[in-house]
Amino acid sequence: MHADTVEAVVRQQMSKALGGRRGMAEAAVPTLVFTGTFLSTHALWPSIYLSVGASLMLLAARLIQRSSPQFVINSLVGIGVGALFAWNSSRSGGSVNDTALAYFLPGILYNAGYAVVMAFSNVVGWPVVGFMVGSASGEPTEWHSDPDVVRLSKRLTWMLVLPCAIRVAVQAPLYLAGKAAVDAGVMVAALGVSKIAMGWPLQLLALAAMVWMLARGRTPRTAVAEPQGSVSS
Repeated sequence: MHADTVEAVVRQQMSKALGGRRGMAEAAVPTLVFTGTFLSTHALWPSIYLSVGASLMLLAARLIQRSSPQFVINSLVGIGVGALFAWNSSRSGGSVNDTALAYFLPGILYNAGYAVVMAFSNVVGWPVVGFMVGSASGEPTEWHSDPDVVRLSKRLTWMLVLPCAIRVAVQAPLYLAGKAAVDAGVMVAALGVSKIAMGWPLQLLALAAMVWMLARGRTPRTAVAEPQGSVSS
């Protein structure tokens, strides 16, 4: 990977992590299928089965083309965890709407945990984005010796925290309101719509802000690409 600045490294690493347009679409399609089916039929398990079917079709396309199935597998794992929560709610005697609410709970918990971990990495001075820079150079922690890199990494890490925090701030109250309501159907619909609207669209807005931030700076990779303390022969 050839890049002369930290900004270029982070841009390349973000593109790789997201999988480009196809990877983002593969992550979004199962949620679109589940939410659209449930809102139109109010049938939980057929909605889950159809979302799994959509993911399996995307997985088959990846395998046929011999390309990385990482993002499809990620979506399948997310569906599986949500289905497990829904099944547990159903087994406990929950209504269809209560079970549907349970399907959305893992996503809320995931975003909360993700935001907390990344915010904590900034608080302790080891921002997550810094490790992206380090992984590109083969020196996982050398970037930390350069204050400019640390500052840039912190700003970018906060930009990754923001979408997760916003999702939790909107979706957690909807989930709690649904649990307290006599008829949770409205809250289930609101959660489904918010999950789509605040999924990749919100993430892309944050990434656009990050790209703008990266385009403005040119932090040299010296401290990252050349380990300190090396002895010339």
